Amino acid sequence: MARKKTVSCGAVAILVVLVTGGIVTLITLMFTRNTAPGLESTPVPSQETEHKPYLIGVGRADCTGPPAEIPLMGYANTKQTGAGIHTRLYSRAFIIDDGRKRVVFVTADVGMVSQRLRLEVLNALKAKYGNLYRQDNVVLSGTHTHSGLAGYFQYTLFMITSKGYIKESVQPLVNGIVKSIDIAHNNTKPGRIYRSRGELEGNSVNRSPHSYMNNPEEERNRYKWNTDKQVLVLKFTDLDGNGIGMLSWFAVHAVSMNYTNRMVSSDNMGYASYLMEQDKNPGELPGHGGFVAGFSSSNLGDVSPNTKGPHCVNTGLPCDYLNSSCPVGGTKMCQSSGPGEDMFESTRIIAHNIYQKAKELYVNAKEEVTGFLHSAHQWVDMTNVTIQINSTHTVSTCKPALGHSFAAGTTDGGGDLNFTQGSVEGDPFWDGIRDVIVGKPSNETQECHHPKPILFSTGEMNWPLPWHPKIIDVQIITIGSVAVVAVPGEITTMSGRRLRESVKQELQSEGAFRDVEVVIAGLSNVYTHYITTFEEYQVQRYEGASTIFGPHTLSAYLQKYRGLARAIAQDNVSELPTGPQPPFFKKLFNLMTAAGVDRKPENSSFGDVVQQVYPVYRKGDVVSITFIAGNPRHSGDIRDKTFVTVEIYDNRTDTWKTVHTDASWETRFHWLKGSNRQSNSTVEWYIPPSAASGFYRIKHFGHFKQLKALRPVITPYEGTSDVFSVTGSFYSQRYYEAELRMQKKERMSYY
Repeated sequence: MARKKTVSCGAVAILVVLVTGGIVTLITLMFTRNTAPGLESTPVPSQETEHKPYLIGVGRADCTGPPAEIPLMGYANTKQTGAGIHTRLYSRAFIIDDGRKRVVFVTADVGMVSQRLRLEVLNALKAKYGNLYRQDNVVLSGTHTHSGLAGYFQYTLFMITSKGYIKESVQPLVNGIVKSIDIAHNNTKPGRIYRSRGELEGNSVNRSPHSYMNNPEEERNRYKWNTDKQVLVLKFTDLDGNGIGMLSWFAVHAVSMNYTNRMVSSDNMGYASYLMEQDKNPGELPGHGGFVAGFSSSNLGDVSPNTKGPHCVNTGLPCDYLNSSCPVGGTKMCQSSGPGEDMFESTRIIAHNIYQKAKELYVNAKEEVTGFLHSAHQWVDMTNVTIQINSTHTVSTCKPALGHSFAAGTTDGGGDLNFTQGSVEGDPFWDGIRDVIVGKPSNETQECHHPKPILFSTGEMNWPLPWHPKIIDVQIITIGSVAVVAVPGEITTMSGRRLRESVKQELQSEGAFRDVEVVIAGLSNVYTHYITTFEEYQVQRYEGASTIFGPHTLSAYLQKYRGLARAIAQDNVSELPTGPQPPFFKKLFNLMTAAGVDRKPENSSFGDVVQQVYPVYRKGDVVSITFIAGNPRHSGDIRDKTFVTVEIYDNRTDTWKTVHTDASWETRFHWLKGSNRQSNSTVEWYIPPSAASGFYRIKHFGHFKQLKALRPVITPYEGTSDVFSVTGSFYSQRYYEAELRMQKKERMSYY
């Protein structure tokens, strides 16, 4: 069950308080443009020209940051700070080269790609590869997990709710994304691409059906569902037909893990990747093996995985249809739930369904993708785009602003205060507080955003830095007959349909793209909240209130993406203006304090066991063990490492073999911060039915910090459980207990 959606996918109901506290705190603190030259000047033959095999490279790299104390990005719940690992986070890169041009698509287990993250990645790529990888041919997309680390933004709104710009969080993301591209770059080989498309029903619902119903009836009647059920799969093989990778797009929020979760987790989309990679890399630990499976976000703006829908959790009755609130408890009591008994089971069910459909499409993919590659990109000042709506009238976008319903949250979880969805009038109480703290919105901005009652006029708030971006990326890459539209935000179902249709019409206008498949890659390149249709915007539910550039935002995007598609179709991408370059702010604030020294009980050591394992477990049981631990932040760069191993004893070689790490679905690593700077780590192993019977042990690895001669010294430690046995049933318990005693005596020297 996912709840309390905020900032990226739900309002921070306590944002007013955070803004006040943040501003007070801030008082005490205080890429060179590369225009993708040359490559677009080469005349591009028709898509029907005979085509040689592509050069294809795939790569995957760990991008997990320190899972302790740093806020998680997505719900903006101040209490939701990292405290362990459910599953690790990965960046997955796909490079395609047709001999003329090269494109890169990255899907990363992050809430969204921020402008700062993209710029830092592009700067690192430029330093390493020169002009090979640029803003026009590299797409960075986020899976939209709400359980990844925050702290990688450069705009004030996001920094206040994330404790600023946190280098500990940023570096693993930048380095992980770049490393995944490095791996793909170094592994390019001739290969082929096949595409396949299907539908996945029962795995998503529209969380704002009232807004959707405000779209024209004639338009709605063209579609069977109020969410997109399409799953698109690209299958990558070598010339012998051996699979090397897969890319898939499906529209659903990665909010199966709810706001009570404090473990780093890749959520449903990341777990779908995990399942596919485990399937295709048999015998490998998670994060290892040559086959790379990327599951990317799409037009998920109003799409939830919480398929049981909303109800009042205190009464069991349905929520109010328009404003998603309850008679007692308001919006906070109106919560949607997933198909499982808890968030872990819901994540498993949703992910497994996505994986199964993608696998089916992968196996049956026969339609080869051929044709040349294209990439088109512009930077756009979204605060001042003029759109010609007919022969006599124009409209324009607005400076960024968030409406009152932004603070109400969604049916994936409501806000804490008395805001409701569907608000088209302001509240004198909250407006008065806003006016005192951050200032009143200008008349111009209020008129531009009508009927949105503005809660925060972020486009007019620039201290200590701008609160929202104004320069954004629009980008399209085409891989033969597949066009990937990189959208900088969360675009709703109907908005996405209109965008796909517009791009397809432009690409086909010159006859070069006869059978083009257009797919939206959401949460790409820079985050700008939501993109609704004009009609959905009028209802002012959460998504409309979070459409920051005003009611004509979608029209502006349609105009800009049509321009990119037209340039590709007419082969004049080189004539596109690059647009105004986005800022790269130098002075960013960080509200995170350094991790303190670690302490332990007297007469103990770090890594000592506090709660020991039992001697015997059955398959399906949960093994739990607790260690005296240090703060995980002291472990520094934890990429490609682990805090946990589950090991099985091999009596043939008298060695221990690792069968699970903290990246495994079957393990959960909890960091428990206690009083007086004393911490424990609890490791859980959910023994799967496939586990081999035998003798096991669990190890925990970490680092602790102490002061020596007034200087901090960080020291590694490890702890090991007693040996325990796993059996198919307790019928053989006596045998295993006797065997365990014998084996322990024989192996005492090993310890």
